[in-house]
Amino acid sequence: MLKDFFAGFIKLHIVYHASHAPVFGLELMRELARHGYQLSPGTLYPTLSKLERDGYLRCEEKLVNGKIRKYYTATSLGKKALKEARAKIGELVAEVLEDAPPATEA
Repeated sequence: MLKDFFAGFIKLHIVYHASHAPVFGLELMRELARHGYQLSPGTLYPTLSKLERDGYLRCEEKLVNGKIRKYYTATSLGKKALKEARAKIGELVAEVLEDAPPATEA
């Protein structure tokens, strides 16, 4: 069940970074790993393709060191969805954490 929950967070995280600057697959894999998400290329690239098909990202191919690299940038639809998601996330997180037990010092 956690995998399903985090899939949405991963998509938002991708659109978030793509809204600031063009991003590419390996860069996103490293960024997501920094947050504890270990994605394989077989998971990440279909996710990027779906976000592009759904209109949240646009892709531009560039030649880098003799290889074609796909860079993804958030579209206006992606930026709008991110803005709406931020409001919902803030509300949800506040509610979920409200019921959390107090943190204990270790």
